[in-house]
Amino acid sequence: MSGGVDSSVSAAILKDQGYDVVGVFIRTWHPDFLVCNEEDERRDAMRVAAHLDIPFLTFDLADVYKKEVADYMISEYKAGRTPNPDVMCNKEVKFGAFLKKALEMGADYVATGHYAQVSLNKNLKDFGAFALGELKRGGSKNLSNFSLIKGKDPSKDQCYFLWTLKQEQLKHILFPVGHLNKTAVRKLAKKYKLPVAEKKDSQGICFLGDIDLKDFLKHYIKEKRGKILLENGEEIGFHDGAVFHTLGERHGFTITKKGPNDSAYYIVGKDVKKNILVVSQNPSQPSPYQGEGEGGVIKKLDNVNFISGIPNENKNYTAQIRYHGEFLDCKIKITGKTTVEVIFEKPVLVAGGQSVVFYDKDICLGGGVII
Repeated sequence: MSGGVDSSVSAAILKDQGYDVVGVFIRTWHPDFLVCNEEDERRDAMRVAAHLDIPFLTFDLADVYKKEVADYMISEYKAGRTPNPDVMCNKEVKFGAFLKKALEMGADYVATGHYAQVSLNKNLKDFGAFALGELKRGGSKNLSNFSLIKGKDPSKDQCYFLWTLKQEQLKHILFPVGHLNKTAVRKLAKKYKLPVAEKKDSQGICFLGDIDLKDFLKHYIKEKRGKILLENGEEIGFHDGAVFHTLGERHGFTITKKGPNDSAYYIVGKDVKKNILVVSQNPSQPSPYQGEGEGGVIKKLDNVNFISGIPNENKNYTAQIRYHGEFLDCKIKITGKTTVEVIFEKPVLVAGGQSVVFYDKDICLGGGVII
């Protein structure tokens, strides 16, 4: 229970359904230079637990969060990549350390307010081996039991951040609001008379609060002024460090040679070693600086996890290259035990370190990280 509406309604729904519910607030890590509102959030969670008349616990997972989420994010940016800290938070904290501790304490399930759904598989004829390694060893025909399904509300669906989940985790996970849209959740919050029924949704990376991501990173990574170039090599501006920027951005850098009728410039490439950003006014066109997604092919996606089995290489799927991004048509080619190649129908602009998440209609198949 985070103190927000979604997890509070989830607890209320489970109690209504007859579950023996225990509310848990997870303490995460916050840097000393940021104002932290964690105690306010914990107090809201406690108020909801008291209102529902359920036990309330606090798990201090700050050390796990610092190492696996914050340090990971900082190191990835230092290396010039663009990580997804929310993916790591779900993998290492909520469905890693939290799930492990809850099961050790005798819980049957953990539940969260994520907008996603878990379903028993009904038709897996398009899937083969259970793991990439098994496929390379000749192919196992074992099929998994659970699928991860998109949340009903497409504007809130969070499967993109849950692609690392595995079968042994899914059998212990409940998403009580995944079948609802946000409006229905708000109505339930009022029906249950929850103290947080009118509370606004939190935004952004959980440990940053209101601070801008680049302002946070500058406490750990030194600024270094560099050039902004057009694709033809012409210098038209400057920036404060290539590592602070990612492909597709159109803010946070300075264009000094811009006409009054020029449209926005987008970052279409970066060279971290030379500290150079390359920009274009038309990022949708193929570019020699599109790097990992050049020509519509991501040649190496690593740390791949497939939730419900191995995709069929001859079948068309869709993929997201950013949260709430467009669902792009693609094919998936197995290239190693933990690697795949992704072939998109159209050129894509995507940064190293980002997650690419695959779907077969409403089923989230899994994903991997661009390296």
